[in-house]
Amino acid sequence: MVAYLNILLYGVGGIVFTGMALLVAFQERLVYVPVVPGLTKSYPITPARLRLTYEDVWLRSSDGVRLHAWFIKLFPDCRGPTILFFQENAGSILFYWYCLNKRLADIAHRLEMVRIMLQKLQCNVFMLSYRGYGASDGSPSQHGITKDAQAALDHLCQRNDIDTSRIVVFGRSLGGAVGALLTRNNPDKVAGIILENTFTSILDMAGVLLPFLKWVIGGSGAKGVKILNFVVRSPWNTIDVIGEVQRPILFLSGLQDEMVPPSHMQMLYAKAAAHNKECIFVDFPSGMHMDTWLAGGDHYWATIQQFLEKYAPRNDEPDSSSVTSHDSEGR
Repeated sequence: MVAYLNILLYGVGGIVFTGMALLVAFQERLVYVPVVPGLTKSYPITPARLRLTYEDVWLRSSDGVRLHAWFIKLFPDCRGPTILFFQENAGSILFYWYCLNKRLADIAHRLEMVRIMLQKLQCNVFMLSYRGYGASDGSPSQHGITKDAQAALDHLCQRNDIDTSRIVVFGRSLGGAVGALLTRNNPDKVAGIILENTFTSILDMAGVLLPFLKWVIGGSGAKGVKILNFVVRSPWNTIDVIGEVQRPILFLSGLQDEMVPPSHMQMLYAKAAAHNKECIFVDFPSGMHMDTWLAGGDHYWATIQQFLEKYAPRNDEPDSSSVTSHDSEGR
């Protein structure tokens, strides 16, 4: 009996040690996938390929990291809603890895999604590359990406060619965690926020992606003592943040999400709705992690359009502001 207990203890100890070693050494690589293998930091195509009006924007985060973004406009003087889009985990603002049946599929691009978004929603889209992603400098971390998101919002609020009262944050997957934190910290600058297929926390996702760790790591709702939580440098506790967001929230959930369990979105909605009466939850039965916008079809875009019409309504007051230059850098 003693021998069996010793084996059990050694086994548990081995799991804990292995899990800790993986998290300490490789967690940034597990959480962030900024570079698609085989691609340089330059973009092989730009929005111009799809005949989209855009601006290359260079920003400086508060700690001095140089960031790149695309500001894609419906037309040069469009003063419709401006979507501040925060991307998924993998790739750049141009590419992402699309997983299907646990196999890596071909590289797909976001520009077609943005093209349709502009047409359907009559909006502008600001697409930021987090530090370490795309053409942006630096290395990704929660602390750093939080600064990057703030720099993007501050840039938009200082522009005179858009209606700054109609800025709406849109975050997909990791971008939802980024957007929720930004919106909580800037309730006076954001008209509303849209979350799509976002996780409750990286702590919870660790147990999903590495099941053998679920006994020793987990978010605030997990049972038991999670002894590995303290080594996680990018916890992205969206479940805690979302309850403090006091702006209208639209939750878009793909029920066939193969990466983030749909229950995460349901938990986020429940937490938010307990403190915020302006929460809307819409699910899409055939939506997967990256293709909910495709699977949802017209219903997907109509849902977002109704949200924008209600919480980022048109301002008909005339404005004679001039359009900014094509290439700018904020410092």
